[in-house]
Amino acid sequence: MLEITAEMVKELRERSGVGMSKCKEALVEAQGDMQKAIDILRKKGLASAVKKEGRETKEGSISFFENSKNIAVLEVNTETDFVVKNEKFQKYIKELAEQACKTNPKSLDSFAKDAWSIDPSLSVDEYRNLIIQSIGENIQISRMDMITKRSNASYGIYSHMAGKIVTIVEIQGSATQEKLAYDIAMHVAAENPEYLKSDEIPEQVIRKEEEIARSQIKNKPENVIEKIIQGKIKAYTDQVCLVNQKFVKDPSKTVEQYVEEKAKEISASLILSCFWRWQIGESK
Repeated sequence: MLEITAEMVKELRERSGVGMSKCKEALVEAQGDMQKAIDILRKKGLASAVKKEGRETKEGSISFFENSKNIAVLEVNTETDFVVKNEKFQKYIKELAEQACKTNPKSLDSFAKDAWSIDPSLSVDEYRNLIIQSIGENIQISRMDMITKRSNASYGIYSHMAGKIVTIVEIQGSATQEKLAYDIAMHVAAENPEYLKSDEIPEQVIRKEEEIARSQIKNKPENVIEKIIQGKIKAYTDQVCLVNQKFVKDPSKTVEQYVEEKAKEISASLILSCFWRWQIGESK
């Protein structure tokens, strides 16, 4: 019998989209014949999505799940928005996020190799192939993030447009400020900040903004030019930094001022420490 090498298993994996273990089993059964192995996988219903694997996935939904220790966030892409609304697809992505949250995988690659909790005879990736077969469209898990919750911190998660945008906000200093974190997560979805605060903006970005500002100013004394440039840089940082933005629910205050106000109300020191904003298609 022909030796089943790692390269053969990898080739079958790439051609079929089926998990490594099932590919090796098929190759053993087919005595090393690649085409027979593909036929075996197809007969078992695992490789019916071979052609679908190459289709472009532009639509999708961002799913999340949280427990007391973690928050799992996954972007799962499909070919059409019609499938995104499919009840089976929505159930599937919820189950994906729930398993990731419970098992806390180190990477998306390792997660794909984990046993599927609902049917441990299949890996996460193999079950994905069965979902592709059932629904009839290519489905790809394009990214995953595991957020470890800090003690004495509050988290707000906001999903917009049925998972097209998902935002998460972390506020340190209290574990009872989920409502505040949620309100700011809604703000993040609407205003799309790029940075938390100004010292996070890369120096090259600031230099580029200064260059643009300087090119817009003509026939002014140098000291006036510098003041105008500094004003433009401040306007830029106020626009792209979360803490400096006008809070959507109360534009008379910045987000930072709003958090400080809430901190005084509960006599605590609250720090808006982190945010995440995911939008479908950004990972492409």
